[in-house]
Amino acid sequence: MNNLLINAVDRYAAAHAEASGMALTPFDGLSTMRLTAPNELQHSIQKPLVCLVLQGAKQVTIGKEPLELRPGNSMLISADLPAVSQIVSASEQEPYLAIALELDLSVLTDLTTAMEGAPVQNGALVQTKPTQKELITTALRMMELLDKPESIPILQAQLVREMHYWLLVGEHGPAIRRLGWPDAHVRRVARAVSVLRTDYAKSLSVEQLASSAGMSPSSFFNHFRKVTTLSPLQFQKKLRLIEARRLMLTEGSTASHAAFTVGYESVSQFTREYRRMFGLPPAQETQEVKRKAHAG
Repeated sequence: MNNLLINAVDRYAAAHAEASGMALTPFDGLSTMRLTAPNELQHSIQKPLVCLVLQGAKQVTIGKEPLELRPGNSMLISADLPAVSQIVSASEQEPYLAIALELDLSVLTDLTTAMEGAPVQNGALVQTKPTQKELITTALRMMELLDKPESIPILQAQLVREMHYWLLVGEHGPAIRRLGWPDAHVRRVARAVSVLRTDYAKSLSVEQLASSAGMSPSSFFNHFRKVTTLSPLQFQKKLRLIEARRLMLTEGSTASHAAFTVGYESVSQFTREYRRMFGLPPAQETQEVKRKAHAG
């Protein structure tokens, strides 16, 4: 693995990371991660992205199969998918380090159209591959640009395009080329997912979501489950619970306030579903997190 990229990510993340270890950057869609100790299970609904693991190790479970990510691996997620992840190898001497870039579907469309004749395959929605050198080189140039913020608005578009190009022509290519076709089912589902992410607190019918995807309700329901592994209602429920957890753990909201904010009408139902997903009732988990933080 490129030591220059490791050092650049380590330096930036150490200066800007939140308590979770994540550091967003002024570069659209680009983030870094740095943790100096293994963490607890993290629940999320991942956006389509590529993640380059530089140091340490992480385990990600999407569906039933756990994936182990180690230095030199890149993970590509080509749909909005529920994930449970955990940093399993990290220390003060060798922190877990990674860099991730969200996929830009408009860039993929432009490149896929230009790359006539490139095969489109129904590969795995999540996959790990050895990181190709071109991805490392482009990622390093992105990190170096963070030291020149005045240049980011001018140069970021071409670097994002370059990163997407190397993904398309590399081993990840067949899995993401379908994202470049606007009429592909995965792209149509992505339009509905965008509505769910924006309006997760609202009551949304399958018919409304199907309309946003340009599909019939029955076809939409089947393709949504096939792409995301969840029904639209299950997907919305996970979004609500993840946001409620964030409100309680990072903003100090009470369980009832968080429940109503994310769209629940019953605190008891919220508590049941929260416990089912995270293993503890909301109030008890909040107290447990505070206790561990105080002990640390």
